Amino acid sequence: MFASRLVLAAALSAALASSVSAQTTLRVGLAEDPDILDPTLARTYVGRIVFASLCDKLFDIDENVKIVPQLATSFEVSGDGKEVLIKLRDGVKFHDGEKFDAEAAKFSLERHLTMQGSFRRGEISPIDKIEVVDPLSIKLVLKAPYAPLIAQLTDRAGMMVSPKAAKALGAQFGTKPVCAGPYKFVERVAQRHIIVEKFDGYWNKANVHIDKIIYQPIENSTVRLANLRSGSLDIIERSLATDAPTVKKDPKLKLSTVIELGYQGITMNLNHGDRAKTSFGQNAKVRKAFELAIDRGAINQVVFNGENVIGNQWVAPHHAMYQQSLPIPKRDVAAAKKLLAEAGVKTPLTVELMVPNNPETRQVAEVIQSMVKEAGFDLKIRVTEFATSLTAANKGDFEAFLIGWSGRTDPDGNLFGFIACKAPFNDGRYCSEEVDKLLSQQRQENDAAKRKKLFEQIAMKTLNEGPIIYLYHRRFYFAHTNKLQGFRLIPDGLIRVVGVKL
Repeated sequence: MFASRLVLAAALSAALASSVSAQTTLRVGLAEDPDILDPTLARTYVGRIVFASLCDKLFDIDENVKIVPQLATSFEVSGDGKEVLIKLRDGVKFHDGEKFDAEAAKFSLERHLTMQGSFRRGEISPIDKIEVVDPLSIKLVLKAPYAPLIAQLTDRAGMMVSPKAAKALGAQFGTKPVCAGPYKFVERVAQRHIIVEKFDGYWNKANVHIDKIIYQPIENSTVRLANLRSGSLDIIERSLATDAPTVKKDPKLKLSTVIELGYQGITMNLNHGDRAKTSFGQNAKVRKAFELAIDRGAINQVVFNGENVIGNQWVAPHHAMYQQSLPIPKRDVAAAKKLLAEAGVKTPLTVELMVPNNPETRQVAEVIQSMVKEAGFDLKIRVTEFATSLTAANKGDFEAFLIGWSGRTDPDGNLFGFIACKAPFNDGRYCSEEVDKLLSQQRQENDAAKRKKLFEQIAMKTLNEGPIIYLYHRRFYFAHTNKLQGFRLIPDGLIRVVGVKL
């Protein structure tokens, strides 16, 4: 069975490669199939990898996580922090030939803010209105000062879409996205491939050297690596930590690694439908007992050869906004049992953990299952296809969900959307007026020391109440052929294709 899947994947890659043999083609192996290719509605990490070729943003980040211009050339914040003037790049076109200007930028930002189902709304919600100053300038008028604003515009909230195409396609825009990136959309076959080709009208086309890119979702990490080693793929994202020695020994391959900006953890269903109405969902002591039964360091050693960074907050321990006053808790089974007794629950207490279907995540779940059993939990693992798991979480069809976030340059991007009362990614429906007030205050605070103090107050409350148990921060492994030149791995884990050559 395994061999047949390997041959099938290799055959597919070979067939796709032969069809474009006259052109330079980059073949990318993805760990999952992306969700909708609409930057306003999308929420997957692999989707962001594809967007990196399709949709330029107002700003980007470099290897040092420094904000740099992309479709915007500069920004200026008013003295009271409530107005942001953004200058736009001249000579930019969308894939349909339409001109990118201030009106188009205004349209894209307003679409993010107002479109039904938008996952970007919470990221830029402090924007009150957008004014066109001149053909290449817009002014963002804010309800209140908003420290993370420009950082939010380095990701999907800053992606610009063609107004003409967006109006024509409406909710179906994601089936044929039209942006202003180096590559334009050609074709998508679900679970098989996404094909994009070089856009001749790109503003920076002199640095685009590959004619076509084929993205192939291959969930099985071993199959993905086998296709790379056979030459059927040129680069694969999220290679297994345990495969790193194999890649390093192969003279035809190179390995690039970086610690992610985000986190991996367990989201708890506290108040989202009937599945939250359990002692696990309703009692913070039970959730704390669950956390105390977990040994983060052991998970890291067993599953990841110790390569990841363990943590207990939305940013890693080396981050400037990490709260040293709230260190990573050690495993304490006796304390966990005591908390369960105080909560009055009968053990073994059954809890279902929804897990996206990939080898490392499944193994993490199995290690946790073994650990929490000692404290009195009967953990049932529900393995689910990745996009399906996101849909289930959005509907409240879970008790606990082993899921992460690939991260943002500003800590607010790892936090607000997941714990604010009405935030789009708050699948567990955690809600605290006190926390919401603190979240609003930190967004308005530009002084780093004062902002860190606000984050500490948020952490002191939320880490005890357990809407999310933060476990570790991944080391991204990107394995690629040594024929690939110019590839820069940045901590957001995206494959930037401008400047890349084969």
